[in-house]
Amino acid sequence: MAKKVKKAAKKAAKKPAKKAAKKSAKKAAKKVVKKAAKKKSARKPNAAFMVALTPNAALGAVIGSKPVPRTEIIKKLWAYIKKNGLQDSKNKRMINADEKLKVVFGGKNQVSMFDLAKLIGKNAK
Repeated sequence: MAKKVKKAAKKAAKKPAKKAAKKSAKKAAKKVVKKAAKKKSARKPNAAFMVALTPNAALGAVIGSKPVPRTEIIKKLWAYIKKNGLQDSKNKRMINADEKLKVVFGGKNQVSMFDLAKLIGKNAK
């Protein structure tokens, strides 16, 4: 009887090891397939973001008057805000307006950073 118990224990120990080896082989094969699939489909930028917008006079005073894409307008606005220290020190989501930005912000002294895209839409075409 003791021999049967030992044999059963050996078989039980072998099964998980075989299953683990099969699982790791399958996972490795899946990773290779996923990597190959990722390389084929290169991500394309959204064309709407890349359209050059011409800023009006108010926004042009801050970022320049050349037509630039919406993404670049946001980058230049943030560079101007950081350079002049216009981000509110207590609430970092708020942007304080100076003379140039007050015109862009529609006369408001302070604007949320989430309103920047809406303000760009009003000030660039």
